Amino acid sequence: MLKGLDPLLGPDLLRVLRAMGHGDEIAIVDGNYPAETDGHRLIRMDGHDAVSVANAILSVMPLDEMVPDAAFRPGIAGAPGRREPIFAEFEALVARHEPGKRIAQLDGPAFYERVRAAFAIVATSERRLYGNLVLRKGVIHPAPERQIENESQSLDNLH
Repeated sequence: MLKGLDPLLGPDLLRVLRAMGHGDEIAIVDGNYPAETDGHRLIRMDGHDAVSVANAILSVMPLDEMVPDAAFRPGIAGAPGRREPIFAEFEALVARHEPGKRIAQLDGPAFYERVRAAFAIVATSERRLYGNLVLRKGVIHPAPERQIENESQSLDNLH
């Protein structure tokens, strides 16, 4: 356990999140998704739902602000206007962690292609259909100079 980190962020997931660069994407998929087939970097989080895993990831990873859309969910085959309850839960998470960002809908093959191209796939035990989300990593901006000076002085005081 570490201070300030969601306990769902285990060593494998933290390593992947840290290794990702700006613009890399991570897919969080439900229990029905063929994650073993599609994932070249696969993190299994059996026993956890997609919303909790997305919340943990968004607690430490910024979304890309350089593109119009940095979060994606699947559309529903044959019913593109239908909304599953899990979509509202994903939207609430994004709104809380990344105000002003929205989740774009990708239909059919476009969503699956995006998941297959992701830097990593996190396989959850989410039982709800369409419980999948792709997140594009943004950047952490440098702290202002004054804050850096104060942090350096605080560190010097520890010695």
